[in-house]
Amino acid sequence: MSKNDNDWKSRLGMVYSTNPDFKFDNDGEPEAELLQPSQQKLRVAVERHGHGGKTVTIVRGFAGPDDDMKELARALKTFCGTGGAVKDGEIIIQGDLKEKIVARLQQTGYKNSK
Repeated sequence: MSKNDNDWKSRLGMVYSTNPDFKFDNDGEPEAELLQPSQQKLRVAVERHGHGGKTVTIVRGFAGPDDDMKELARALKTFCGTGGAVKDGEIIIQGDLKEKIVARLQQTGYKNSK
């Protein structure tokens, strides 16, 4: 029995089972399937509202696992030479870099980027 099999916190809200063959399933939600870059429909926008008056470029619509979104964000931040974050399913890049990001996304195969 591994350590995670006996983690009581992961079982909160679980109803007791009298079945001796019962195995607790702690899988949660399945990860989203990663679409090919040419099938992704990314939207790029520049916003100021809700970011402390700072201008940020936001990339929305990424379909895939969180790790792949974080990797794309890291690549865009490196390309632009600026900071950013991944939050609530959006990639946030500091600064007004919409044209630069759209051009980079199209170079890397994201054909539906606007």
